[in-house]
Amino acid sequence: MTDILTENPTIAGAVIAAALAAGLLCYLVLSPGPVQIPIERRRPGHIPTQSALQRGAATATRTVERAMGRRGTPVGASTLDLAGMKTRPQDFVFLIIVGSLVGVAVGLLLHGALLAVLLAAVIPLGARIFLGLRITKRQKQFAEQLDDVLQLMASNLRAGHSLPQALSSVAKEAESPTSDEFVRIINETRVGRDIGVALDVTAERMNSDDFSWITQAIAINREVGGNLAEVLDGVADTIRQRNDIRRQVATLSAEGRLSALILMALPFGLAAFLLVTNPSYLAPFTESLLGYGLMIAGVLMLIVGGLWLRKTVEIKF
Repeated sequence: MTDILTENPTIAGAVIAAALAAGLLCYLVLSPGPVQIPIERRRPGHIPTQSALQRGAATATRTVERAMGRRGTPVGASTLDLAGMKTRPQDFVFLIIVGSLVGVAVGLLLHGALLAVLLAAVIPLGARIFLGLRITKRQKQFAEQLDDVLQLMASNLRAGHSLPQALSSVAKEAESPTSDEFVRIINETRVGRDIGVALDVTAERMNSDDFSWITQAIAINREVGGNLAEVLDGVADTIRQRNDIRRQVATLSAEGRLSALILMALPFGLAAFLLVTNPSYLAPFTESLLGYGLMIAGVLMLIVGGLWLRKTVEIKF
């Protein structure tokens, strides 16, 4: 089979396309659609019909959910929520499993067991990285929107609104993810949680020192009194200056971060290129214990170098 695919690129392309299509089809079936009113609520007594594919997908996700309940979940609902994803944990884990199986199939067809194992390991790792990037992006957006949030809150307070009303105004008028987080704050206060605690939880969720300052300023104002609008204006000015400095630092360290990304991606890209163009060149690494030891040593050195480069370009202030 490998010889046939190597000699006929058209068949190899068709196999890859079919595998990608299968993975995409599973994603389209399991991905959440727009919020709608269930048909059983609009038409009592009517039982909606499901296709065989939908029933199979539902059965598979229930199986994954039961397994996650017994052994724990690798991806929690809080992590997906923090990443801004509406997907259920069992659906996300099922997509990872499907992607890993597709990777195994493609690896076996193109090269062999080594590529299959690599692709099967890359899919879960890629999902983790994807979630981490989405969480980081969401937290950065939240930090960048704090200046506008403080101005909006101060304007509402000057207009005579209370603090809960000002928070509600932010939840309605701000952009995502700030609006989503403030909706969470409003909902938590409605069920009895103290507003200061709800704000502290949000600051911890979004990993924002600036928002932590805001919560501390609000807590102090609630205890000693005073003009909260003026306090928020002062905090907004401080945050604005910090954001300017942060952007300057990011600009100055951009070259170092780009170099780190290239150096980290180069070994993997070169290995993938050789696996496709000249597999025999890498064969000695998988035929002896010394070869495996060299690969493990290379990965460890790459991890150490990546952490070192990250610390070099990561500036905290």
